[in-house]
Amino acid sequence: MKSQALALAAARLALTRKAADVVTMDLRGLTTMTDFFVVCSADSDVQIRAIADAIDEGMRKKGVDAWHRESGSTTWVLLDFVDVVVHIFHRNTRPFYNLEKLWGDAKIAAVADAPGTGVRARRPTSASRQKRKARA
Repeated sequence: MKSQALALAAARLALTRKAADVVTMDLRGLTTMTDFFVVCSADSDVQIRAIADAIDEGMRKKGVDAWHRESGSTTWVLLDFVDVVVHIFHRNTRPFYNLEKLWGDAKIAAVADAPGTGVRARRPTSASRQKRKARA
């Protein structure tokens, strides 16, 4: 799988676990360490792990194994696929590292839920909101 397709696949897998502010950063021509970063945010350490697990499992199904997984912190998980490095940050931690500014020369593209990608953001309907209220 080519690095650009790999980055997009990882970003879409992150969206399946409701990752926020998902971007791909094209680092080709800027560094030899990797071709792309995928950066996303989560609201909790549980969601960070869920996103990482979804990406890991989804990529394995595509025949791509992570070379390394770094999760020494509960606020940041890194998945290294060699040509693509995925950074999953807690929403409050991401601004501290500010990879988008650090790699300001990179081409940055937002990845969002889109029709036909198999990934959809569902808004609660009024009926589902009423069911939740009734259960509470």
